[in-house]
Amino acid sequence: MRTRVSQKSLRFTESVIREMTRLATQHGAVNLSQGFPDFAAPDVVKAEAARAVMADVNQYAITWGAKRLRDALVAKQQRFTGLVFDPEREITVCCGSTECMASVMLALVDPGDEVVVFEPYYENYGPDAILCGAVPRFVRLREPDWSFDPAELAAAFNARTRAIVVNTPNNPTGKVFSREELEQIAALCQTWDAVAITDEIYEHILYDGAKHVSLAALPGMRERTVTVSGLSKTWSVTGWRVGWCLAPADLTAAIRKVHDFVTVGAPAPLQEAAAVALEMPDDYYTKLAASYRERREFLVPVLEAAGFRVFPPRGAYYVMTDISGFGFPDDVTFARWLVSEGGVAAVPGSSFYSDPSAGSQRLRFHFARKRETLEAAAEKLRSLRSRLPARPESLTRG
Repeated sequence: MRTRVSQKSLRFTESVIREMTRLATQHGAVNLSQGFPDFAAPDVVKAEAARAVMADVNQYAITWGAKRLRDALVAKQQRFTGLVFDPEREITVCCGSTECMASVMLALVDPGDEVVVFEPYYENYGPDAILCGAVPRFVRLREPDWSFDPAELAAAFNARTRAIVVNTPNNPTGKVFSREELEQIAALCQTWDAVAITDEIYEHILYDGAKHVSLAALPGMRERTVTVSGLSKTWSVTGWRVGWCLAPADLTAAIRKVHDFVTVGAPAPLQEAAAVALEMPDDYYTKLAASYRERREFLVPVLEAAGFRVFPPRGAYYVMTDISGFGFPDDVTFARWLVSEGGVAAVPGSSFYSDPSAGSQRLRFHFARKRETLEAAAEKLRSLRSRLPARPESLTRG
């Protein structure tokens, strides 16, 4: 009897990140797994969403985004990168950056094409490539600074390469790609006539003097880059699902068609609120980065004292750690023990690698939490050693 589900759906699992949130709820653990803030969004943004709902902005917006939001996106992009986009032909508003990435892949990539992806990678990128029939080509980012080998990257490109996915600042590592690294990527895209798909949703969350460079702003890349971002992380509204992609007109025309038939459009009243968010002054972004820096500086020493080897992030709000000092056989076993017995939820590192064994001694934590939440996690982590099983190496995945 033939299978009743597609072969595509058998090539990836459900989200491990979302599974860990469910386990955190089940065990009453502090959730440092799924990266959503537990603190309030800006009042001005929430007020505009409420105003729009009460003003009956409750029907379909224009499929590719409300005019007010597209104009605000043009202004913000010019303000921070100097790039000018046409709001009528080069912007698509989607249901979150997650839908953006999927719609872009489906619009630009054909079955059999190859897509270069840096790993460890945000878990959606692999399934996105599979769903559009592409062949992902993975290039490793290596600790401690998550650098890539230029020769390995160059070897991943060939005549079948249609696109490369670049996530900077990066989830799960916190890496911020340097201008020099992005110039190497740009040169390969131009040599092989490939498109760069950049996920820049953490663009304003930076530390230690790191600078965010938008790949589209480099010479020769404006016409071959799709820049993806969204409202979720910078304004703490992950449940609103408003994202956007900026791209040259020919690519945008294809993206809009796919987006139209996937979701029709993003929530209309929340697009009005997004326009207000994008108009916030520069000091909002400065304070945002400072608040996350304080959270990072609290959590990293706690993890180190508990026995984790930490790779401090330079951007985003995640911390990748090495768990080999604890003696567990693999990351999944440790993550499940940690959430059920240790009272803290994290994400198994293997979920971010094409070869799970590469991440079998890694866990990712996040710090988009109120101080009291982080302190609750710290209290549990400080007593972690005293609660370890006698023979952790003998445990199995449960």
